[in-house]
Amino acid sequence: MATIPDQPPPKPVNPPAINQLPYPPPPSPDEWAKLGAERRLADARRRLQPQLDAELSTRGFRLGDAAFVRIFKESNELELWLRPEPGKPFRLYCNYLIAFYSGTLGPKTKEGDMQAPEGFYSVGKAQLNPTSRYHLAFNVGYPNEYDRARRHTGSLIMVHGSNVSIGCFAMTDPLIEEIYLIIEAALDAGQSAVPVHVFPFRMTEQRMTNARTTNDEWLAFWTNLKEGYDAFEAEKQPPRVSVRDGCYEFIP
Repeated sequence: MATIPDQPPPKPVNPPAINQLPYPPPPSPDEWAKLGAERRLADARRRLQPQLDAELSTRGFRLGDAAFVRIFKESNELELWLRPEPGKPFRLYCNYLIAFYSGTLGPKTKEGDMQAPEGFYSVGKAQLNPTSRYHLAFNVGYPNEYDRARRHTGSLIMVHGSNVSIGCFAMTDPLIEEIYLIIEAALDAGQSAVPVHVFPFRMTEQRMTNARTTNDEWLAFWTNLKEGYDAFEAEKQPPRVSVRDGCYEFIP
């Protein structure tokens, strides 16, 4: 009888990005605007938290787990990864559809260029903004050390609610509520900062080959970004990021 050779395990398929969640809807923008920070967060927790706790539990997570965010501009995706135990790999919790971001592929380089950034950022407690005009928001931390070394300018680049944006990532009001509450809980539980890695596209070899054949002006920059992308793909741990001689460096 012929034997069937061992086959390599199938590669994981990225889940499709979602644009709806099973929670009661938030108040209208006019009603929301009348609420202060405490009342906004209390309202969001009242509507989301019981079901959110249950959903996290069924997947082996809980509010307060360490969090990590990846954004892919080309496919309009924001991934939220969680780590249930220190030292263990992060696992994907949810892939959300970005409602809108402005500009094209490529980094933000100056104030007013209408570009959303690309690079390696992080969110601390001080960057949470529950009183945002765009429902709830957090500042990704642009410009970072790399941007400042290259004299890139700009400020107040957010992930926020609504479906409009100038340089930010708009997630809609219902989606930002879940994302915000999970990131807030991670920071409240002791995570010093939530990494936010922003890429032009999923940095596969095939997609990078396409970028090379089109002689894209950002190829050298994207090649540097790919080092950080690959480091996470290999270990499912966000690498430590530093800047040297105007480029990103990564320590797994």
